[in-house]
Amino acid sequence: MNLPVCEKTIHLLEFDVIRERVADCARSGEAAGLIREAEPRYDAGEAGELKAQVAQILDRFNSGDEEPQGSLPDIGALLPKLEVEGASLDTDELYALGLFAERGEALRRWLREIAGDLPDCAPLAREVFRVLDKEGNLRDLPEFRAVKDRIAHLARELETAVARYGSSEETRRMLQSSLPSQRDGRAVLAVKANFRGRIKGIIHEVSSTGQTLFVEPEEVVEKNNDILLEKRRLDAEIRRALRELTGRAAAFLPALAEFHRGILRLECIRARARYSREIQGNFAAAGDSLRLLGARHPLLGSKAVPIDFDMDFDTKTVIITGPNTGGKTVALKTAGLLALMNQFGLALPAAEGTILPVFDGIYADIGDEQSLSQSLSTFSAHMTNIAAIAAAAGEKSLALLDELGSGTDPEEGGAIAMAILDHLIEKRCRLIITTHHGILKNYGYTRQGVENASVEFDGRTLSPTYRIVMGLPGESRAVDIAARNGLPAGIIAAARGYLDEERSDVSALIRGLKEKRRELDERGEESRAETGRLREERRRADLRELRLRRKELDIQAGDAGNFKRFLGESRKNLENLVRELREGEMSREKTLKVKEFIRGLEETAAAEDAALESAREALAEDRRRFEAAESGAAETGSPGGISPAVKIGPGTEVLAGEFRRRGAVLREGKRGMWIVEIGSLKIPMKEEDLLPLPPSAEEKKPLIIRADLSDASPPAQIELNLRGMRLDEALERLRRQIDGAVLAGLYEFAVVHGKGDGVLQKGVHDFLKTQSQVADYYFSRPELGGFGRTEVILKR
Repeated sequence: MNLPVCEKTIHLLEFDVIRERVADCARSGEAAGLIREAEPRYDAGEAGELKAQVAQILDRFNSGDEEPQGSLPDIGALLPKLEVEGASLDTDELYALGLFAERGEALRRWLREIAGDLPDCAPLAREVFRVLDKEGNLRDLPEFRAVKDRIAHLARELETAVARYGSSEETRRMLQSSLPSQRDGRAVLAVKANFRGRIKGIIHEVSSTGQTLFVEPEEVVEKNNDILLEKRRLDAEIRRALRELTGRAAAFLPALAEFHRGILRLECIRARARYSREIQGNFAAAGDSLRLLGARHPLLGSKAVPIDFDMDFDTKTVIITGPNTGGKTVALKTAGLLALMNQFGLALPAAEGTILPVFDGIYADIGDEQSLSQSLSTFSAHMTNIAAIAAAAGEKSLALLDELGSGTDPEEGGAIAMAILDHLIEKRCRLIITTHHGILKNYGYTRQGVENASVEFDGRTLSPTYRIVMGLPGESRAVDIAARNGLPAGIIAAARGYLDEERSDVSALIRGLKEKRRELDERGEESRAETGRLREERRRADLRELRLRRKELDIQAGDAGNFKRFLGESRKNLENLVRELREGEMSREKTLKVKEFIRGLEETAAAEDAALESAREALAEDRRRFEAAESGAAETGSPGGISPAVKIGPGTEVLAGEFRRRGAVLREGKRGMWIVEIGSLKIPMKEEDLLPLPPSAEEKKPLIIRADLSDASPPAQIELNLRGMRLDEALERLRRQIDGAVLAGLYEFAVVHGKGDGVLQKGVHDFLKTQSQVADYYFSRPELGGFGRTEVILKR
């Protein structure tokens, strides 16, 4: 039977190590065992559902929602005992049942979205802890109390009887010690051997020196017997209570068995989420392409170099070539291991944007598997593995072949490698192979659906960079590496001579292609950056044009409103004046009043005209400057109304921040910041957040204002350190940081709160949760501070 991933492939890709680390994250021995036996999912629906459940738990972790603590006891072996009628579990076993029911119920409530319809086992926990306390000891139940009281009464009588021997002058000299001893649970006296028979009773033991006899006096025998009988009664009562409790627990058996399976499933998912949080991973998106962005091998730790690797839907095979120790095999293992982790429901040590299909089989042939016991050479071992892979792989499989065609004659090995590739390509299997055969580089250029790739090599330092370069084959650089590793110069020179005699122009062609590819990449990056800059400048220009139009509309609306108010007030005054004229005779006083009204009307109209003309002139000046800036930008090829000649300095008029509020630069601040006056506010801002406006036709002198900012809030920081502060002091500092960051356009910063007892950490997260300006927050990656540092992202 062909298994999708055999134990050999799991071992080659070191997935068994990852699986063991996930198991270590489980808080249940039984769940850890299930994880160690679990295989990756090979059905796309199952793999997607598992990842979604792990992602839900990871979101709960990152939100600061406190998870249930405490380990889950192993109770799988106890369930068959409950099936036996009349069985009785001991206190430790019943205590384990109660703890599992109680803690499992807490986990079920915390993960109710993915727990499903599990039975409620809280009543079982209540039954158990009615008889046992939270430490697993028997409670002082009424049925035990009478027997315990009788034992205590008898013990006091026994203590009194024994104490008389130590207090009596006559018997005290016969004793080695006035304090009684215990032998087989009975009170005895340590009597000197030379007084044997003087104290009547039963001799239980003689000391190793023969000098001491341990005697149980006759009057004490009955009391010891009574205590022993009462203890037997107590033991019987305890056994009865445990047997009855076992019977009540057995009534829950069907529900408990289902609950047990469900809780272990949840714990296995929680362990995956806990591991994903430890590695600060991202979940791969599902798709037909295979794209790794910033992928790191999880077992290399800080030594891992992030790699990018891209196989689109039409590319079924990638042939990686390049120097030894250049990272070809590590890239191969990274791709295979991340594919297995993805189908195991784990987040990956890779950047967002990583895409992985769900494979129905993942096969690998990596490393030297020479076997003396089976008489297999390196080449034979490789062929045996590849034969099995060729038979099992299908259209939805992934095959990873390291050093294909090696270990034999290069010409024959290359031919076999091409034939193997032909067979697997015909089966439409996804292939990633590494090789040193030059003929396979040409194969990659001549076959549809096949792409060359290489591991980059720095010719100046003669060392690999471990980057994957898609689209270009690589050189082996064996001579350079041999020289770097100390091979004598004479041998190196001879090797180069042999190469010069027989080498074709392939290596030169490859170097030329790499250089062209590098130039194209640089130009493409510059073009993308320039396109983004021009698009942003065009957006800013459009925004300014929109504001000018809005200003025009506001002026027009203001004109109409002012005119209506002026007419209304004038009409009322005129009506009053006409009424006064009609009511009496014309007099000098009324004549003067009419003239005063007409003069006031003329002055008001003139003032309104002047104000309107002033507003229109200001608007015309703004539009003129805007159009002049647009014209200058067109001449320099820089749209958006920004003149390249305008440099920021004291007195420069700017549009500041995301909302482009108009302001003026006062002076240069600290750490490359500029102090900008916007209305009545003076705000420190970065130069890239300031859009300089071209000067007006009339040259304005720089406006320099000296301001005392000693009482102002400190500017927003990239990293805010709260360690050592009280909680209220730290939260006030964090509030001012958020306000300053919003004003300065700083949308991402970090808060260092330390770990300590967790008070400051929890207070910071609770505060961030209530802030409307905060879009997201999460703990930093381990190398940046882990749980002692929080990344904060503000809304834009």
